[in-house]
Amino acid sequence: MHDLGAGFGYLLKGQRWMARHGRHYGFGLIPGLITMVLYVAALVALALWGEDFVSWATPFADDWSSPWQGLFRGFLTAVLFVLALLLSVLTFTAVTLLIGQPFYETLSEKVDRDVSPDGTAPESGLPLWRELWISARDSLRILFRAVLWGVLLFALGFVPFIGQTVIPVIGFFVTGFFLTEELTAVALQRRGIDLRARLTLLRSRKTLIWGFGTPLGLSFLVPFVAVFLMPGAVAGATMMARDLLGEETEEGDEDGDQAGDTDTEVGPASVAE
Repeated sequence: MHDLGAGFGYLLKGQRWMARHGRHYGFGLIPGLITMVLYVAALVALALWGEDFVSWATPFADDWSSPWQGLFRGFLTAVLFVLALLLSVLTFTAVTLLIGQPFYETLSEKVDRDVSPDGTAPESGLPLWRELWISARDSLRILFRAVLWGVLLFALGFVPFIGQTVIPVIGFFVTGFFLTEELTAVALQRRGIDLRARLTLLRSRKTLIWGFGTPLGLSFLVPFVAVFLMPGAVAGATMMARDLLGEETEEGDEDGDQAGDTDTEVGPASVAE
């Protein structure tokens, strides 16, 4: 239970850190806004033409009598939309991190420097194109795992009682785990830790991961909330990554944090430098 509360604490710390360093907060919103527009367009298209797609995919039901045909296809259309919402929650972080890789890398480095006792941050030493390739490759591997979990939980959702009570709860915990993996990957990848090692590390502290990722995943279900929480979530995940690796962390006071904000700029300008 201690780790569960500590995970949620890192989520709050990340948001507070971002609020104290809000000068460049707007840059962190840009990747999320771009991703949100893409996802909203896809969901609107699904809402408009999802029923037509289901009708096309179920020609065997063309001759069914009313009301069974309408009920069957209506149910499949609703399931398709719910599954799309679940996948959008699972993949939103990965896509946003990929689009915002330069900013989030710089942001994560600044958090490391700010909370590190010696004021330094690990650097990967890799060129940007290489970091983008690794991030995209790992995100696809995580997405594959998430889809497998999604299909399994979807199938279990038809089990009476359990499917309507236990399975949704498990689904939120699974979503929280994968969200946290994507967010901590920014800091852990910079330290040269590959995907397999990251997953092993996160599984060793599951309750800490759930405490961070599960409430974040729940908040992502609220429209537009994910866009505004992403920068702070990256900051909190960086602090939690230090905890997972046993790295020493110094808690700075608010005035000290604000003063430290003037030395390093987080945003496209600093990336270019």
